[in-house]
Amino acid sequence: MNTFSKIGIPGIVLAAACLLVPESAHAFRCKNKIVRDGMHEQQVIAACGEPTTRRHLGYSIRSYAYYDNTYYVGGHRRFGRPGYGLPSEEVAITEFTYNFGPRKLMRRLVFEGGILITIESIGYGYRE
Repeated sequence: MNTFSKIGIPGIVLAAACLLVPESAHAFRCKNKIVRDGMHEQQVIAACGEPTTRRHLGYSIRSYAYYDNTYYVGGHRRFGRPGYGLPSEEVAITEFTYNFGPRKLMRRLVFEGGILITIESIGYGYRE
């Protein structure tokens, strides 16, 4: 008995359907690279080029969490030693918008302290 007959048609259909599932909302393909949460602004620019628009949205106070002898800032791992209480810092909030043209979805990226925290699809792009 060969492998195909063991899997059967339902297994093949299920495997093909899994390949058609859209990418995570926390990542997208830009040219030939994947852009995902946790990347730095400069990594995104290296992957996608300069954004169509860039806006400064203000500032936020970000607190550090500490456990397992490691700091975690906004869910991202930072190394260091704990101080007394929970340290915090003021960080800039920046928005990049990428327009990939009328046949592709535009993307809105929000950075907190230079780290990508949100990726949103905001409809189809336009011709420039």
